[in-house]
Amino acid sequence: MNMEKLNNKKLDLQKLLAPAALVILYVFFAIVGNNFFTWGTVENILQSAYYIGFMAFGVTFIIITGGIDLSLGTVMMCSALLGAYTFNVLGWSMIAAVFVTLIVAIAFGFLNGILIAKLKLPPFIATLGTQMISMGIGSIITKVQAQTWPPASAEIGGWFKQIFVRTKVFGFIPVGAIWLFGFFLIASLILHKTKFGRYVYAIGSNEEAARLSGINTSNWKVAVYTLSGFFVGMAGLFYAAVYSTITPGTGAGQEMHGITGVIVGGTSMSGGSGTMVGTLIGVFIMSVLKNGLPACGLQAPWQNFFTGVVVIGAVLLDIQRTKAANKVKKS
Repeated sequence: MNMEKLNNKKLDLQKLLAPAALVILYVFFAIVGNNFFTWGTVENILQSAYYIGFMAFGVTFIIITGGIDLSLGTVMMCSALLGAYTFNVLGWSMIAAVFVTLIVAIAFGFLNGILIAKLKLPPFIATLGTQMISMGIGSIITKVQAQTWPPASAEIGGWFKQIFVRTKVFGFIPVGAIWLFGFFLIASLILHKTKFGRYVYAIGSNEEAARLSGINTSNWKVAVYTLSGFFVGMAGLFYAAVYSTITPGTGAGQEMHGITGVIVGGTSMSGGSGTMVGTLIGVFIMSVLKNGLPACGLQAPWQNFFTGVVVIGAVLLDIQRTKAANKVKKS
């Protein structure tokens, strides 16, 4: 009994690691970095968190089911690229471009779900394939030409940036933060308060037991990947709103920011456990890291290096959490 209490205390302490890491990282960069402790830096952290956050919200559902999605980054870029293409080349309206961005990402999410749940491909292989397909489709359709979303000052389509990132609520709160926290609440409600969320946890905990209890696990897994596709489409919109220019064939590697944020936030790679609050904290850890390293004078190669270190550390931490949870169950 005492051992069980000790293991429970360890699990509770592990839940505090992510919030503590976020505070420590921010304080460290505020001390060491140049001009890091400013409101402008906070806005930059929020801007980086937009597209990372939306990717992470979607892939949280996938990882809880025990799956993975390596196509997040390239699908995000492909959807934003094709959305801009319809506006710039085909002459469609900006509203249509926004919907195209979402539809392309949702379609890739649905495709991933079909490949994994219906055709029984391993998630790693299926999403690695769609990663390459999305890179290729974007380049083929645009003829390898970069596409630019209209600036906020443009007469036609300028409202896009205004609505997503440029407007300040109450004069100082970036509107993008409202979008991010609004969809965080929606994702949290879906995960923690609906039948959909309960089935997500059930599939991740024991898919065979869930199937035997009457849950159509394959259909629900398709729904999970499709929902993640919607969030990837939102990530594409926010990436376009922040950075404007989308280059064909890019995006590979971006998925690691979202996936790492989810793992750092406490979602287990083995499935069955995780929270959206933890994911949000993990997202801000990745965003602080993304902005803090350049403030310390470290260029892109060092940023990639430290991101890789965080990925490995997050997986090792997940292994320790899983071992501790298994000890609690056995005792």
